[in-house]
Amino acid sequence: MKALAWHGKGDIRCEEVPDPKIEHPRDAVIKVTACAICGSDLHIYGGIIPEMKRGDVLGHETMGEVVEVGAENKKLKVGDRVVVPFTIACGECFFCQNGFFSGCERTNPGHKKASKLWGNYPAGLFGYSHLTGGYAGGQAEYLRVPYADVGPIKVPDGLSDDQVLFLSDIFPTGFMAADFCQLRGGETVAIWGAGPVGQFAIRSALMLGAERVISIETVAERKALAKQSGAAVVIDFLEEDVYDRIMELTNGRGADACIDAVGTEAEPAASLDSRWDRVKTATFMGTDRPHVLRQAIHCCRNFGTVSIVGVYGGFLDKIPMGSAINRGLTFRMAQTPVQAYLPRLMKLIEEGKIDPSFVITHEAPLEAGPELYKTFRNKEDGCIKVVLKPGMTETRKVKKEIAYA
Repeated sequence: MKALAWHGKGDIRCEEVPDPKIEHPRDAVIKVTACAICGSDLHIYGGIIPEMKRGDVLGHETMGEVVEVGAENKKLKVGDRVVVPFTIACGECFFCQNGFFSGCERTNPGHKKASKLWGNYPAGLFGYSHLTGGYAGGQAEYLRVPYADVGPIKVPDGLSDDQVLFLSDIFPTGFMAADFCQLRGGETVAIWGAGPVGQFAIRSALMLGAERVISIETVAERKALAKQSGAAVVIDFLEEDVYDRIMELTNGRGADACIDAVGTEAEPAASLDSRWDRVKTATFMGTDRPHVLRQAIHCCRNFGTVSIVGVYGGFLDKIPMGSAINRGLTFRMAQTPVQAYLPRLMKLIEEGKIDPSFVITHEAPLEAGPELYKTFRNKEDGCIKVVLKPGMTETRKVKKEIAYA
């Protein structure tokens, strides 16, 4: 089959790889009908995620049609349309039983290496390094799904692939970001990053009761879409001082909650500390560039919440813990336990309360994936979200009615 495989920093190839097979009685194999390039895939593309091996198949946002089912899998049958969560969970261990599916104790064969880096280990993840299991990802024509009687959710009739694909990751992740803010109604929420996850965080915060959302972004297309998503104010961090502006908007109090939807690769031009982070990571003196997290802490009101869904991989430098401790901040963060959110979010889609396809700007065949990784990485051609469809014959730019400021 064809798949997108990693061969080093900036080197993604569409190539022939072995077809997946049933390896355990609870497995399923799906024929991929749609998959996507995620912002966190760009960390792999940029060479900053450790324990990648040449030839690893990428991708963790995937859906398709079941074509084979293991003997012990009683949940699925051949022909079912399913969305596959990026987190792989057994459904039986302590963490799964408590709804913390992304902490599953049984699904990460790379747990020893992960524990050395992180002190303990997360669940296995599709297409995301051997620290999280080394599982083949779903940017491919077919995907083996372990524990397929726990993870995949069946797609109701009448919903398109584009409407439900992002239940695999970015919609639950953006929703979780807002859910972590413990909104009761009437709050001001500041969200750093208006990429796909940031867009879902904006809409989710408003659905959960926030009165006002402030989006922090500099890319024109993302700023415009943030406004359409409902952001009352969009701050361009290259044109305004973010801290000063948020303090002005909140009468000196700070935002009730701050969401970091950027993570480890903050824009180096954003500030002096961000440029210094870039120097440190380039010279192997640091592992991440946490400028956004520092700023979110400073911009959060006393006893507010900092919600972190942007990916970080290692040890963060110069985090203002003195500010957080002295002002009583709460931190919430996780790899998303997708399975815990799926029924609720599928219902929102079915009821027409959100159509997740609003973020799609490019649809293309799998073969176009390597070039679109570059387009997405460089924020070119108005690219916000890429969906790949095996069997599609040509790249199509999705027309968006976006009113640019």
